[in-house]
Amino acid sequence: MSRPPTFTPPPGTRSHSLRTARGTFAVLDAAPPGGPERARGTALLVPGYTGSKEDFIAMLPPLAEAGWRAVAVDGRGQYESEGPDEESAYALGELARDLLAQVEALGAGRVQLLGHSLGGLVSRAAVLLDPAPFRTLTLMSSGPAQVAADQRDKVKLLSDALTVMDMAQVWEAIRAMDPPEEAEEAVGNREDLRRRWLRNSPVQLRVTGRQLVVEPDRVDELAALGDRLPVHVLSGVRDEVWPVSLLDEMAVRLGAHRTRIAGAEHSPNTDRPEETAAAVAEFWAAHQGSGA
Repeated sequence: MSRPPTFTPPPGTRSHSLRTARGTFAVLDAAPPGGPERARGTALLVPGYTGSKEDFIAMLPPLAEAGWRAVAVDGRGQYESEGPDEESAYALGELARDLLAQVEALGAGRVQLLGHSLGGLVSRAAVLLDPAPFRTLTLMSSGPAQVAADQRDKVKLLSDALTVMDMAQVWEAIRAMDPPEEAEEAVGNREDLRRRWLRNSPVQLRVTGRQLVVEPDRVDELAALGDRLPVHVLSGVRDEVWPVSLLDEMAVRLGAHRTRIAGAEHSPNTDRPEETAAAVAEFWAAHQGSGA
């Protein structure tokens, strides 16, 4: 579970609803000094499994200071974005089409795309459907295929629990499985994390969790886009979801720019937000004119 430091938007960040042809999505929209029209470009930030747009909240101020408009989004059924109860609504292709609709609704031309973990799989699916709306793709702690074996077991355990327990019961079960001192250090009494969990759609969690354990290797498809879409593979120096060595290998297969963030694990965006923001801003600046 991601643990953003706060759920309060920082100064200069607007919390609003983005209306698209495929529904309405909650976003955090950070603009540089002077407003969106003064931005060097626009970036769309896509969160991972059990996460939300707030996972990027500590990155928004440094990205705005670097001159970027950064828009973090809750996908359908995530936190403040509503979602239906039909499993088919959360198929990977449907989430990818949502992302394409979000880019169109932003009305900012071609955007820099960043996906964290599951959000990287959704982002990859979107660019494989249509790479035209994107200048670059950053895969943050998001691997080539299904998650590691022990993570598959954890996701299956959570999915099974969601079929027989309500969200509040599952939250308490998750807390109970952690050692008391670890649970207190990681979550403590933060009601905002519990509130976010309770607002997630259990159907969305079951379907996207299933995707994490069956995702095929699509690296060659992505690599085939070549110079049409520069790719950045970014991670921490340790990752239990996709081993860092596997991310290194994926970057080589893609001919991608590679960044490891010192002191970070699976969530560089919350572990080391300043350093992560600097790395992605540098990559975006190098490719802002790509494919123009």
